[in-house]
Amino acid sequence: MSSAPSGRTDGRRGNRVQDAAAYLLHSTAWKETSLIIQIFAREHGNVAMVAKGAKRPYSVLRPVLSAFQPLMLSWSGNGEVKTLVRADCGGVRPLGGKALMSAWYMNELLLRLLPREDPHPVLFDAYDAALEQLAAGSRAAGALRRFEWILLDEAGYGLDEAEPDFEDPGVEPELRAALRARLDELLTRPLQTRRVLMALQQF
Repeated sequence: MSSAPSGRTDGRRGNRVQDAAAYLLHSTAWKETSLIIQIFAREHGNVAMVAKGAKRPYSVLRPVLSAFQPLMLSWSGNGEVKTLVRADCGGVRPLGGKALMSAWYMNELLLRLLPREDPHPVLFDAYDAALEQLAAGSRAAGALRRFEWILLDEAGYGLDEAEPDFEDPGVEPELRAALRARLDELLTRPLQTRRVLMALQQF
């Protein structure tokens, strides 16, 4: 499994975090030239921050801030919304079709079910592994089930049973149904990505 780039330290200097392994989950336009981004960092969990000037044509942040690509991010601030200071991309993972929808599905779950700034390194590694398999075009069902299993467990709503063999196709349908049922218990409204995927399957 490859994760966000290694070799740098994830350190704190006062209210500043440097070189944190992370992924971009969502971005929203803010004012004329900036973005509000939601990121998932291995040692910091979900963090909201403003990327100032990221919408400008020649911004160094603009080509880097892409979903599903391993990032190294530095930010500062003590408030609920931090300020992005630096961003570096650790590679390119092309995704398309159903793989892309599966990746957005994982992002939506992370945004909906995890509290802000609550670290989950094991879940981060499961997310990273699932993205790697999706990008490789290989069978990703096992990685997705592992991600869902760990997400529920880390959120305190895991299934009360022994961890299964996620790579066993024989148990996958029943496991998928059990995990989705538990996720549906926690979600107050249907996932947008699930609605889109169901709509696409009708064509």
